[in-house]
Order: sequence, then C-alpha cells, then structure tokens
Amino acid sequence: MTAPTEVAECDVLFNGARVLDPETGLDAVRHVGVTDGRITSVSSEPVPARKTLDVSGRVLAPGFIDLHSHAQTVSSLRMQALDGVTTALELESGAAPVRRVYERAGDEGRPINFGYAASWAMARMRVFDGVEPVGGFEGFAEFCGGPRWRDRASRTELELVLAEVEDQLHQGALGIGVLLGYAPQTGRNEYFQLARLAARYDVPTFTHARFKNPDDPETALEGIAEVVAAASGTNAHMHLCHINSTSLRAIDEVGAVVAGAREHGLRVTTEAYPYGAGMTTIGVPFLHPDNLPRLGIKPSNLVLLCTGERPRDDARLLEIQRTDPGAMVAIHYLDENDPDDWSVLQRSLLLPDTAIASDAIPFASPDGELVEDAWPLPPRSSAHPRTSGTFCRFLGTMVRELGLLSLLEAVRRCTLQPATVLAGVAPQMRRKGRVQVGADADLVVFDLAAISDRATHEEPWHPSVGVDHLLVGGEFVIRGGQLLPEARPGKAVKGRLG
Repeated sequence: MTAPTEVAECDVLFNGARVLDPETGLDAVRHVGVTDGRITSVSSEPVPARKTLDVSGRVLAPGFIDLHSHAQTVSSLRMQALDGVTTALELESGAAPVRRVYERAGDEGRPINFGYAASWAMARMRVFDGVEPVGGFEGFAEFCGGPRWRDRASRTELELVLAEVEDQLHQGALGIGVLLGYAPQTGRNEYFQLARLAARYDVPTFTHARFKNPDDPETALEGIAEVVAAASGTNAHMHLCHINSTSLRAIDEVGAVVAGAREHGLRVTTEAYPYGAGMTTIGVPFLHPDNLPRLGIKPSNLVLLCTGERPRDDARLLEIQRTDPGAMVAIHYLDENDPDDWSVLQRSLLLPDTAIASDAIPFASPDGELVEDAWPLPPRSSAHPRTSGTFCRFLGTMVRELGLLSLLEAVRRCTLQPATVLAGVAPQMRRKGRVQVGADADLVVFDLAAISDRATHEEPWHPSVGVDHLLVGGEFVIRGGQLLPEARPGKAVKGRLG
C-alpha cells in the first residue's frame, strides 16, 4: 500500500462506527475520515471534517470484493452494490477482447469497480470456430454451442490458443479464466501449458475444475487434483472457483487436498458462495442426461431461468440443449432445508482462507434480454438470487444467526482475502480490502442486526437489506440505505502487464 497521508481536514468523517480492518485485526470504535478517494484518518477521537455522518451502532468495513461476478451490466452491478460490493470482477469466464471490454465499461460508467481475466474458452472459440465473442459470460454463452471449440487441440491450434491468451494478458487481463468443466475433453497437456503461461507472467489462473462427479471415474477429487498438480509442476497461482458447487458432497476430501497443497507451499486459493443451487448454460457437458444420475439429480432439478420450465425427462432436456445451448438454468444440487446438505455447504464456506465470491448472473428481462441499464429493474426480471444476496446472506447466516465465524473473520473473507489473491497481478488491490490511512475509500457501513438477503429463486430481484452507506473511491453509491442511480464512480482494475 502507498505511504499513509494525513490531512488537516477531511472531506467526510464517519463518526463512532465499529471499525473493522482485517489486515491489522482492528475491531474497535473509531472515526474514519475520507478525502479525495482515500482514507485519511482512522482515529480514536473525531478530526476536523467538512461533513460528518454519525454511524454509531453500525459496522464500517472495507467494501466487499467479488472475484467471480458474471453480472457486469450496470443494473446488475447496482444490485451487487446493495449487497455491499465495491469491486466485482469477471475472472472465471474472463472477457474478450479484454481491451475493448475495459474501454466499453469505462465509457458507459460503472457504479462499482470492475475488471476481467483473459478468457481461455473464448480464445478457443476464435481459433476453432472462427467466431468473435465480445464481452464476459454473455459473449461465451452466445457461442457456447459452437461445433469445435471443445475439441482436443493439435499442436498448431494449441499454440494459437496460448498466443491469444497471452495477448489478452498484455491488454490488462487479471490472469487467465479457465472454464475447464465446460470443455472436459480438451486434454491435460493444454491445461498444463496454460499454467506454465501463468507462471511465466506470474498471474493467477481461475479454474472451473474439469469434473464434479462423486464416484470414479471423473470425480470432483480428480478435478481438483489436476489443478493442484498444475500448481506443483509450474509454481503457478491456481485459484479454484466455486469450490462448493465443484466439490459438492466430496468437500471434505477436496478440502484435505487443498490444505495439503498449501502445507507444501503451493499457491492454491479457493472461493465459495452460500447457496445450494448453481446456475450456468444448459448445454454444458456435465448436464448431459447421461451424467445427471452421477450428480444425484434429475432433469426436473434443472429450472430454465427465463421460463421457469423444469425439463420433464431426458428427451426434453436434450431438445433444449440442442436448440438453445446458451439458455441459463438453475441447478438444484443441494437442498438448503436438508440438514445434511446444509452441513455440506457450511463446510465449504468454512474451509480455511476461502474467499466469498458470488458467481453472480446478470439480470435478464422476461423476454431473455440482458437488463443493461435500467433502474428500478423491470418487473419479473430473472437471475440467480446470489446476484443480489451473496455477501449479506453470508454475514447474516454465518455470523449473526449461527455464530460459526467472528465478524472480523467473515469480513476478511469478503475483503482482504480476495484482495490478496490479486495483489501480485494488480498492485492497486494492495490499497483495497483494508481500513487504513492511505487505503482506497471503498467502504461499506452496515447494520449487523439487520443485514440479510431477500432474493429467492422465484423473486431474485429483491435487494439485500442492512447496508446504510457504500462508497467507491470516496463517492457515495448508497447513502442512507438508498441507491444513487446516477453514481458511476467505478474504476477499472487492471493487470500490471497492460
């Protein structure tokens, strides 16, 4: 972090909050001053200020940092702001072309900070199918039904894919997003070569593991072991996306593998979200009807996002996968009302040093079009409830209701832990995830007694409650519990190679 800068008078002073700084362990009543987008005072006594806000009885913490948000539209990012998020990054799917996506977001403006990884999947789409995906996950979804991009690569094709990914790193990408589970037959060598590329530039990879089945062959344990082996063989930083939905009921074995890897000095990091259902495009290989019994689910456990349809049988599922492979579908893996399933989910959230990340999906209108920039959201807009509620749900459940984590530790998993994952590739992240003099004024003020999610699968458009104020770069995006729709202070978070 840059050297602390004190000022004689701050722009805004937050008086009397319970202030949390996960890096120093601070958990005490303090007064926090903000000037020109930075924190300029964290003091036991009030300091002079042009404007003062009384936030006594509230918690003041770093704004939450989401490593895994596909919800990159203005409207969806507003919903994430109401969930306490000040930085939302598209790292698992990545984006393409990276420079163009950054420029578009900057020109349009964003309410919170944004950033993207290079997209391995979309690089393959360009090389194998000759298409030009544009954007984040929506660009991937448009062409995910392509005929060849999942094929095993020849040496020439592999070189072209790697060159495309490398070029995206030089455009400012925050690492390499690898949707390996969407193309499981691509081969181990290609993944190893991606890890070698990441190691060469010292950037992270963000991997959706190849398998998630509970029984041999192609188990969740096998999928995670491949990621760990790549870390061992290359010394690359390998980040495991949504370890909860990748591991499912194998979470204890997977957790043991990750812990062992770290004990041996490997750079393996993890993330999880607090929901039993996932969501993705319906055409992914792991949702083929032949594989569903291995996951312990049936076609009726899938729910089409925009229509609410549950495929009645294998034939109907295959028909949808053939005609609309990019359609978004909720996958009900775990029943949160079942004590055994809820215990599985809890154990994934409690794995040491696991960051909280939403895997948020952008809101779509009833006709299936993305809601780009509308407020309030159009009636009956659809998404996964994790877009609206991941972080407030995590805090409300794991801290207030169950007492499984201290508030400081829970906040660390939402702030400093994800910032640390990116500190090497994006030095500006060293100023985030902290409440210290000199840190960026990306801050959330919330009521611990009230913080909670309200979104459901049936009504995902309900925002979280309990966030009183949210600042991004010192500018209010939420003030007095109200979103300010005109506020667009979000800045690009870019990799150092760009």
